[in-house]
Amino acid sequence: MAQWEVLDRQGHRHLTVAQVDVMQRQFVQIVTDEFALAMLDYPILFTKHPETAAFYPGVVMGFVAGENLYADARGNLSDYLPADLVRQGFFVQDGRIVIDRDNPVFARAHGESLFDQDGEVTPAFRRVERALQMLDSGLPATDQFIERMMEHKLLEPIDITMDFDDGQRIRLDGLYTISLDQIHALSDNVALDLLRRGDLRLAYTQIGSVAHLRKLARRRNDRLAGQAA
Repeated sequence: MAQWEVLDRQGHRHLTVAQVDVMQRQFVQIVTDEFALAMLDYPILFTKHPETAAFYPGVVMGFVAGENLYADARGNLSDYLPADLVRQGFFVQDGRIVIDRDNPVFARAHGESLFDQDGEVTPAFRRVERALQMLDSGLPATDQFIERMMEHKLLEPIDITMDFDDGQRIRLDGLYTISLDQIHALSDNVALDLLRRGDLRLAYTQIGSVAHLRKLARRRNDRLAGQAA
């Protein structure tokens, strides 16, 4: 059972945090505020929550469960680190930051201190704080963005089937993208409204990021070649 504790400068002055091992993270949730940064490295797509069936966006990092093609041999990411990974082990509850002491980010050696010798916050703490703030404000805004996409029928399933050098064919199911054709079919009034809200910029960012799927496939083939060598 998780050990939830309110983060405290004195009680946790010796606590360190390490980057979470992302080797098993195939798909990581993001918010719309992250689209501009995430699209530089990752394909951004939408999927449905298994329990609520609500849409949410995320970045694709692998083609099969438990595969992360962006992580290095030590489980670290050199590309953009989504806020949902930065804040692993940290949560906001009743306006306060709480931690899950059982989370492995607190158990690793060579982690970064959250507080210095004087009890002042460190850069590691600031990164976590910014990630929590981004998610706190970004999740509602992202839900509203998705609602508008659905209202105008702009979300559609995407067919992703890839053939790899080892002869394996992999199909990714349950993923969605914004339809460029449907955007072009919008009335002028609706398009102008979405433009003013910033939704069209986000939509084109997401659509453009899908091109990274081919780069991701090349990463997998390169990894397969390395394993075979």
